[in-house]
Amino acid sequence: MPPHPRFREALRFWLKLGFISFGGPAGQIAIMQTELVERRRWIGQERFLHALNFCMLLPGPEAQQLAIYCGWLLHRTWGGIVAGVLFVLPAAFLLWGLAWLYMTHGNVPWIAAVFSGLKPAVLAIVVAAVLRIGGKALRNRAMWGVAATAFALLFFGVAPFPVVVLGALAAGLIGGRLAPQLFVPASGGHGDGSAGAVKPVRGAVIQDAAESASVRPSWGRALKVVVIGGGLWAAPLLAIGFWQGWDGTLARMGFFFSKAAMVTFGGAYAVLPYVGQQAVDNFGWLTAPQMLDGLALAETTPGPLIMVLQFVGFAGAWGQPGGLSPLVAATLGAALTTWVTFAPCFIWIFLGAPHIERLRSVKILTAALATVTAAVVGVVLNLAVWFGWHALVPAADWTRPDGFALAVAVAAFTALHRFKANMFAIIASCAALGLLWNAC
Repeated sequence: MPPHPRFREALRFWLKLGFISFGGPAGQIAIMQTELVERRRWIGQERFLHALNFCMLLPGPEAQQLAIYCGWLLHRTWGGIVAGVLFVLPAAFLLWGLAWLYMTHGNVPWIAAVFSGLKPAVLAIVVAAVLRIGGKALRNRAMWGVAATAFALLFFGVAPFPVVVLGALAAGLIGGRLAPQLFVPASGGHGDGSAGAVKPVRGAVIQDAAESASVRPSWGRALKVVVIGGGLWAAPLLAIGFWQGWDGTLARMGFFFSKAAMVTFGGAYAVLPYVGQQAVDNFGWLTAPQMLDGLALAETTPGPLIMVLQFVGFAGAWGQPGGLSPLVAATLGAALTTWVTFAPCFIWIFLGAPHIERLRSVKILTAALATVTAAVVGVVLNLAVWFGWHALVPAADWTRPDGFALAVAVAAFTALHRFKANMFAIIASCAALGLLWNAC
């Protein structure tokens, strides 16, 4: 077993992750799976999936919430804070710089060049993650059926993401009671050492079947989390309101994006149509072309794709500065939007994680979350197909695939899956290839 990572060592990892977490939730979860579970062996496989299942049920960016949960497992409150902040901080600074360049100089060609190499690399990472997680989660025909159903429902647009995940949760609760031999894992990481319990993954620092050196859930602790977390969440919004007025652009942004943070089930693509409609048609903060350009800029940065909301805050305050200079107003708009979007994630995890850890030995919950894991395989596969189509067939014509992107994706997948190459090196190499290819 590797030694428990020191806080400084974990901090370096979370900082590095913040700079290379491209590819939306699928790519980010894949990177954490590879680095935390397989390479560094800080967290056991089933423990990781148990946390992921919980995060999939929450509003907000599930990849950031998973990082907070893993950081909390390793170093409790400060570990979760560092993991969650560093997961979005590099992207926040990068997107601020790109938004400034965009508002002052228009589109920046080298960004598209870098992204042309990053997209196929992320595709390779996601496909490798589907194979790894699927191989561990799809233990029998029932789990295969759940994954296939989730994929089909999302791929053909029959049901939205929240319905798929909640349906899997319900199926697991029912199946765990009626057919536990199919839905309750016989091996893995949620057991308590009793008959039929799961075995720990050997060599992991946070082992699967080990008792958590846990924070005991209590009403007092929950109240403390809500009061402190809610106060920190609301403080900048209240300060802006008293300073600039409650009808000012910044205050209205703060209130609007605070409400959006409570209903962002299903990730960025589920909430962006609503946000885009309100920001463009209702508030007039930016134009539809600017909204699309902001999405493209957000896709070129690491971190959650929901970071596009920061661009909306920047562009909206730039155009409606309210007596401030455009750059100052835009910076405040971007900072406020980012804060009210991501701060709730810490509250959900610090409230729920102790309960989820304490309930790991409850078989009916284990069955429900294991079924969510199977559905997640279908969700990630759907994201892989969607991402692959846009990465390899940019003209939306399957007879005209991008040969460069296809070659990079195959090479990256082979290096990652066959030769276990370092993921950070793969991402950097593919970004450099994109620059070189477009410079030729």
